[in-house]
Amino acid sequence: MGELLNIITPMHKKTKRDYLSRMVDEKVKCMEIAKKYEEDYWDGDRRYGYGGYNYMAGYWEPAAKAIIEKYKLTKDSKVLSVGCGKAFLEYEIKKLLPGINIVGFDISKHAINSVMPKFKDDFFVHKAQELYPFKDKEFDLVLCLTVIHNIYIDELKVALQEIERVGKQKFITTEAFRNEQELFNLQCWALTCELFFRPEEWIWLFKEFGCDCDYEFIYFE
Repeated sequence: MGELLNIITPMHKKTKRDYLSRMVDEKVKCMEIAKKYEEDYWDGDRRYGYGGYNYMAGYWEPAAKAIIEKYKLTKDSKVLSVGCGKAFLEYEIKKLLPGINIVGFDISKHAINSVMPKFKDDFFVHKAQELYPFKDKEFDLVLCLTVIHNIYIDELKVALQEIERVGKQKFITTEAFRNEQELFNLQCWALTCELFFRPEEWIWLFKEFGCDCDYEFIYFE
């Protein structure tokens, strides 16, 4: 297995969350809307998802710098982002390394349509759990950040094997829990999560499905 990283967690911890309020706010209805992954999820009311997922200059820059340094990316590197969302992190990488080739896809049409102009031609709608239209080891790095916990377990194998197939280096982040409190908080907060696993279980799945990736776990403390 690869290395346990700490790149996305500092950003995750900046957000305050009222777990119980979300759980009692017609959560089943909100989950049904969120799992469409369209405008309500990204830019609608907070009860359906992000509550407005907008670009903030420099917000993603620390993570972009850490990824560039960790994976020794250059302007000649080729990167794939699986489940890229609106591609704000990828945009920051591009700003730091003009000329770098970054390709991405997401399940959401709304997210892809919101990718920065003059940058969006390399982003398209596709599911992480379907075969990727790329050659073996085509990318120097594959990023898959906070995506795979939203995939059903019977589809996860394809997603992990495709990430492994097309990437020379891989970095995956996923939600997880270490104790009962974190599990409860995750169950209260998550609108789209299908897989609730401990870190040890995720690592077992990476190995079982043949994905030799670096990884990071997001906790709801």
